[in-house]
Amino acid sequence: MSSVEIRKVETKKDLKTFIEFHYDLYKGNEFDAPVLYSDDAHVLNPKKNAAFDFCEAEYYLAFKKGKLVGRVAAIINHKANEKWKTKAVRFGWIDFVDDLEVSRALLAAVELYGKKKGMDKVIGPLGFTDLDPEGMLVEGFDQLGTMATIYNYPYYPRHMEQLGGWEKDNDYVEYKLIVPKETPEKYMKVAEMIEKRYNLHVRPMTKKEIYKDGYGYKVFEIINETFKDLYGFSELSERQIYQYINMYLPFSDLKWIPIIEDWSVEPHKVVGVGITFPSLSRVLQKLHKGRLWPFGWWDVLRVLKFHKTKIVDLLLIGVLPEYRVKGANALLFSYLIPIYQKYGIEWGETHVEMETNDKVQSQWQYLETIRHKYRRCYRKLI
Repeated sequence: MSSVEIRKVETKKDLKTFIEFHYDLYKGNEFDAPVLYSDDAHVLNPKKNAAFDFCEAEYYLAFKKGKLVGRVAAIINHKANEKWKTKAVRFGWIDFVDDLEVSRALLAAVELYGKKKGMDKVIGPLGFTDLDPEGMLVEGFDQLGTMATIYNYPYYPRHMEQLGGWEKDNDYVEYKLIVPKETPEKYMKVAEMIEKRYNLHVRPMTKKEIYKDGYGYKVFEIINETFKDLYGFSELSERQIYQYINMYLPFSDLKWIPIIEDWSVEPHKVVGVGITFPSLSRVLQKLHKGRLWPFGWWDVLRVLKFHKTKIVDLLLIGVLPEYRVKGANALLFSYLIPIYQKYGIEWGETHVEMETNDKVQSQWQYLETIRHKYRRCYRKLI
């Protein structure tokens, strides 16, 4: 009989304990970039996260000899299951001490929840949607994490192997992109050709356009269309889109989030977007349990407004397929690289890319790249 006790998160205090476990487990780790407490509190709250319009979830805490030793979320995304014709329960927000009995008990709780809901397999780590952190780190434990991705200790994937029954479901790669001293001539030539031949143009949005002219919404429509066929993706609903707009765009330097427009049609059509942010990883490490107050807000402001960092996070690059084949991505890089050079950015972090997604990885062909992280989603039949 297991000595691990699994308790379901029932109260606000429980949820606070659930969120804060990661900060405690990774305290002082030089590679983990913990998320803001307020972000997790929002995402995990059914009353605030619009993903609960089509998702349901339970959260669990693991205790051993009275001590908190692990956590996990069990999530069912009904929209994704319907799209991909599957019956999957996801596990996410998983953290545990190096004790096989603990990881086994946590994942067993997810399996039990899935069975009760009529699911026939467990997959993860995944969040509610594709914009949540996904994939367990299996290589690159000595590399700095990002706010948008999962960092975990090397023993996590070892546990998955030792538990038995778990198989690879999908693998992701991440690259470090070195910012060149000069913008590669290939990007410049292709960008110039595209502007002339197809009348495509790249520019930043204005604050006014985000809401009044609907450009914020158009940006996420591009994301929906671009990512629709990728592993585990479920289309963002209108309510989700407005949540993301309100959470991120008003506080961003829009020069770092350019859009591509087709000027051959009226009104001009948005056909691509590059969502990039100055890296907050080092700042997040300084915060006390993910809180901005009392002094963390100033460090965040220094990065977002004054770009006091050497790293840029390339969160989402989306170009409509019919324009991607024309080489429209080059417009984004010909525009962004000089900005990064201006602010002394030394390298960029790509977001997670499926290892088989050659089209995405070909975007970086004119840059010096280093594949420095590898992560995996697992599956198990139940």
